[in-house]
Amino acid sequence: MINIQQKHLLQAPSGLLQVPRLPQSSSTDGYAAQASNLIFPIHFTLIIPTFNERDNIEKMVAQLSQLLDKVLPNDYELLVVDDNSPDRTWEYALHLTEHYPNLQVMLRQNERGLSTAVIRGWQAARGEIVGVIDADLQHPPEVLLKLLEKIECGADLAVASRHVEGGGVSSWSAARRVLSRGAQLLGLVILPRVLSSVTDPMSGYFLVKRKAIAGIPLNPVGYKILLEVIGRGDIQQIAEVGYVFQEREVGESKVTWRQYKDYLHHLARLRIDSGRLGKWGRQLNFPVGRFIRFAFVGLSGLLVDMGLLYFFYDFLSIGLTRSAIFAGELAIVNNFLWNDRWTFKDLAQKQSSWQQLLKRFLKFNIICLMGLILKILLLNILFNGIHLNAYLANFLAIAIVTAWNFWINLRLNWRVTQVD
Repeated sequence: MINIQQKHLLQAPSGLLQVPRLPQSSSTDGYAAQASNLIFPIHFTLIIPTFNERDNIEKMVAQLSQLLDKVLPNDYELLVVDDNSPDRTWEYALHLTEHYPNLQVMLRQNERGLSTAVIRGWQAARGEIVGVIDADLQHPPEVLLKLLEKIECGADLAVASRHVEGGGVSSWSAARRVLSRGAQLLGLVILPRVLSSVTDPMSGYFLVKRKAIAGIPLNPVGYKILLEVIGRGDIQQIAEVGYVFQEREVGESKVTWRQYKDYLHHLARLRIDSGRLGKWGRQLNFPVGRFIRFAFVGLSGLLVDMGLLYFFYDFLSIGLTRSAIFAGELAIVNNFLWNDRWTFKDLAQKQSSWQQLLKRFLKFNIICLMGLILKILLLNILFNGIHLNAYLANFLAIAIVTAWNFWINLRLNWRVTQVD
C-alpha cells in the first residue's frame, strides 16, 4: 500500500519558476524519474494548493473527481500541493489516492506561498490545460465544467468571476466588499492593461492553456497568481464564468492585511516589468526592479549618513573624521540590512545561517569601500578632466557607482548564497 501511495507523491520542483512546454517527470520513484519518455501528456491538470485543509480536502477531491470522471475519464489529474501543513494535509491526501487514482500529491518543505505553490504544481503537471482552485470549498467545483467548456471553445484563459452575470459573494461584510473593490480600482490605476482585461483580477479560480504560459519566467508576489498569468503570459482570448463565492464550512480564513500589501507590491512589480524600463532591462538582461529597490535603499542610507553625521559632529562634537567614519559605517549597516531583507531577500533566504549572513555583510563593506574609491576617481575625472559642473559631476559619479555596486553585489555577494 505504501508503494502505491509513493507513486502518487511528487517531488517539488526547484529553481526558476517557469512552466515547461512539455510535462516533466517529478516522481520520487527512481525508475520513473529516469524514464521521462514514459511521462505522457494528458488533457487537464487542476492544482489544489493547501495549508491546513485536512478537514476539507476529502470532500473537495470527491466532488472534483465525480465531475471530471464523467467528462474526462482517465484524461485528467488533481494535484494537491501542500506547504508542509501542521495538520499533515499532504499525508491525508496521499491516503486518498487509494480511492482516487487521478489524485497526485506534492509536499513542499522549502517554500511557502500560494502563488509559488501553483506554479510548482504546473511545473509537474502533465495537462495541456492547467488550472487552480481553492481547497476550502469557497470555489464551487461545478463551475469547473463551464470553465473547461470556455477553453475548449478557444479561450486561452477562463476565469471564474464574482463580478459578471451569475456571480457574487455570499455574506461578505461591507468592509470586505469595499476593500475588494478598492483594491481592484487601485489596480486599474497602476496596471490598467492587466486589470481591465477581466472583471475579477483577484480571482484564484481559473484555467489556462499550458502553451500560453510555458517558457515564460514567472515572478509572483503573494496570492494573486492570476495577475502574473495575465501580465506575463501570451493570453490572446479571455472568457469569464460567473460564480458565487461561498463562505468556509470548516477551517479559518487566510485573508490578512499582508495579502493586500503583497497585492500592491505585485502590481508595482508588473508595472515596472511591463514598462519601458522593464523591456530595456530584459533586452540587456538587467534586473530593473531589483535595481530600483537597491537605489531606494541607497537613498535611505544617504539620509542615515547625513543624520548621524549631524548627531556625532554637531551634537556630540567628537570630530569630523570620526563622525564621518561612524556615520558612514552605520549607513552601510542600514543599507546591508535593507538589501538583505528586501532587495535580495529571495537570494538571502536560501542561505540564512549567521555565518553566511556575516560573510555577506563583510563583502558588502568591501564593495562599498571600493565604490567610494571609484566615486572619488570618477568625480575628479568628470570635474577636473571634463570640466563638468561640480554638482553634476557628483551626481553622475553617484549614479555610476550605484549601478556598479548593485551589479557587483548581485554577482559576487548575494549570488554566492545560491551556491555556497
